[in-house]
Amino acid sequence: MKHVSDSTQSTPLSPLSLRAQTLQASKIREIAELGMNEKDVLPLWFGEGAWPTSSLIVDAAIASLSAGNHMYQPNNGAMNLRQEICRYSNALLGSNIETAQVTVTPSGMQGLMLTAEFLITPGDRVVAIEPSWPNALGAVKAMGAEIISKSIVPNEGRWSLDVEDLIADLTPGTKAVVINSPNNPTGWTMTADEQRLVLEHCRKHGIWIIADDVYTRLYRHGRHAPSFLSIAEPEDLLISINSFSKCWSMTGWRLGWIVAPAEFEAKLGQLTEFNTSCTAGFVQDAGVVALRDGEEEVAALLEKIRAGYEVTSQRLSAFSRVEFIKPDGAFYSFFRVDGLTDSFAAAREILTETKVGLAPGVAFGPQGEGYLRLCYARPVDVLEQAFDRLEPFLSA
Repeated sequence: MKHVSDSTQSTPLSPLSLRAQTLQASKIREIAELGMNEKDVLPLWFGEGAWPTSSLIVDAAIASLSAGNHMYQPNNGAMNLRQEICRYSNALLGSNIETAQVTVTPSGMQGLMLTAEFLITPGDRVVAIEPSWPNALGAVKAMGAEIISKSIVPNEGRWSLDVEDLIADLTPGTKAVVINSPNNPTGWTMTADEQRLVLEHCRKHGIWIIADDVYTRLYRHGRHAPSFLSIAEPEDLLISINSFSKCWSMTGWRLGWIVAPAEFEAKLGQLTEFNTSCTAGFVQDAGVVALRDGEEEVAALLEKIRAGYEVTSQRLSAFSRVEFIKPDGAFYSFFRVDGLTDSFAAAREILTETKVGLAPGVAFGPQGEGYLRLCYARPVDVLEQAFDRLEPFLSA
């Protein structure tokens, strides 16, 4: 019997999920990978300080390993670290959180992804403030959210957000608002009064607040930036995401935490089980020591960052093509360059010609085009050398 081909045979399915197909590469990473193996490059592209983790923290991890802390941990985190996070937050911010609200995560980024998985159903309306670190909104987009963007803009030499305009867009039916304050890349910081307005509005309409609080300690006008945790009630629809990466110089350790309503403790533990199972125990022990005994280390780092800010402010303000906009927090300068229309091409050209690695503004959303981001958490002599190299490009 002759074989008859089936003309209705379907086209083979893509081996990738639609979610994976729509992921976009980080333009920060693209620039960095062009220069990572080059000699004499001054890398100012990543949000990472130049200094190693304190021996206080390193020794705590070594002691934990030596004591045999090699096994699985509870999904929501080791109780000693969860207790220490509560003590730290309540003492610093005047919050009133309890251990059931805390879930330990292997990095702030994983905390953002866990939050997105916990909250977002495809098609959910999410309002976000941009420019923004691409990975933060990337997690929400990966879960299928519809993003409504509200822009931070320069205003009289500082960054500003029209909070009334933001609130007007937080309409009934909005699932969440994403607020990174202090902001990466701009350093914009929401005031306490603005946070109260947003919190009261979100309470009224049942809108979640996703607060990326990673830079809370990196604030130029006080010991910490204003925090929703200082004014929120335990039952408020608030998820605060934090990390040990920045002010404890622990980027490679991958340790963070989230604070959420206590009623969701078990569900967040289940999601952690499906993602990572748990955070390494010896890393959590290092986190306990960082929070309990590391204030002097934080203070020393903040002094180095302040010195970096001073030289960055002085040098960038002197370049004829640069509009320097003062950041209130974080450790970046997000500066506009006159005549710049393709920040990715410019960052690549600067890397090639000057051996200085900067992040292109467009990596932080279309609002960032025309800007470049520089991380000033570097020794002053390195920054001075970088600005000397950049002078021909930024003063031409």
